[in-house]
Amino acid sequence: MTDTQENRAARYPLLSQPHVVLHGPVDHDMYASFRRQLADAPADGPLVIAISTLGGDPEVARLMGDELRLLRDYTGRETLFLGKVAVYSAGATFMASFPVDKRFLTRGTRIMVHERIITKTVDIAGPLKSVVAGLKANLHEIEESVRIEEEGFRDLVAGSKIAFEEVQKRAPSNWYIEAEEARDLGLVLDLI
Repeated sequence: MTDTQENRAARYPLLSQPHVVLHGPVDHDMYASFRRQLADAPADGPLVIAISTLGGDPEVARLMGDELRLLRDYTGRETLFLGKVAVYSAGATFMASFPVDKRFLTRGTRIMVHERIITKTVDIAGPLKSVVAGLKANLHEIEESVRIEEEGFRDLVAGSKIAFEEVQKRAPSNWYIEAEEARDLGLVLDLI
């Protein structure tokens, strides 16, 4: 039997009607929509969450992912990820909260992975010891952000054929991954 669009659709019928549909910037408005849709979703059975985004706040993406992790851990409920068209930046962070065998993409979708970005101006003024403390605080913020980023990269590739070091190497220049490549690398289970 050949792997046609029809038999893929038959294998994954739940993906045709996601329970939670997220689109646009990953921000607090998306989180509020996520919570509303989650509350309105059926209480039992697998839960399908679809997203299409050019990115946004990675901490909001982590928060939504953590909500779903808690749901899985405390209820045993299956959660399925469906990426549509663009799963960029914070969208990939959100995708990382799902095991690879629960991730799907629509044909033609692109994933984009990059390093976290910071824009900050540091003003140095005042007593020397307080200036040193302020500089150290800024450095600690950056170091902690790097650790969080690396945790996310590890979660993204866990269970796939992609080594963590490969993500580290490619993320600084915005790594775009086409749907077919994502499937072939084991980053997602399948395409629909």
